[in-house]
Amino acid sequence: MPSEKRARQRAARELRLAEEAKAKKRRRQIRNVIVVAVIALVIIGIVFLTSSNNSKKGSAASTTTTTSAKTAATTACTSTNAMAVIPLADRSPVGTTGKAPTLIVPTGSPPTQLECVDLIEGSGPEAASGDKVTVQYVLGTYSTHKVVQSSWTSQPFSFTLGKGQVIPGWDSGVVGMKAGGRRELIIPPSQGYGSASPGSGIAKNDTLVFIIDLQKIG
Repeated sequence: MPSEKRARQRAARELRLAEEAKAKKRRRQIRNVIVVAVIALVIIGIVFLTSSNNSKKGSAASTTTTTSAKTAATTACTSTNAMAVIPLADRSPVGTTGKAPTLIVPTGSPPTQLECVDLIEGSGPEAASGDKVTVQYVLGTYSTHKVVQSSWTSQPFSFTLGKGQVIPGWDSGVVGMKAGGRRELIIPPSQGYGSASPGSGIAKNDTLVFIIDLQKIG
């Protein structure tokens, strides 16, 4: 009998130890699952924060680009000649470098002095009197309120600044431009063709609206 009792006790002890081992194994498995879940949550949090920061940076870059475009459209002309700035409501769209611009002739009374604005500023040295320049241009007139000439449909135009090869409004208005720049000029008759009518669409004492793209200097 004692031998049977000891055997039962030993069996019960082994069973208890086995149950404890199983319980310990379950606890270890649960702990591993919790650790994995915490690590996963941390990784998800890092990815979310990184994506959020990149999104903010992208938004900031977009805002900067938009602001730059607006600034380009409101830059007063760089020139040694006295010129008024074209009012915001009278300006043509900025457009894209290398593509023909969209010219809009303002409504209302024409200005009595030369007005300008740099739609696109360009880069490099400024054009000065005596420089040979090559430009593309679009011309609209107050008499027609539409485009009457465009070099974009033929070829660029070259001339020397300050030598009287062009109307006075160009000799004054192109000074200070940089290569790659786009400038809008509103030229009164006194600096345009005056009482002459040089061609179709340009009346006597007409006010001229030009958008000039400076391709190169020299």
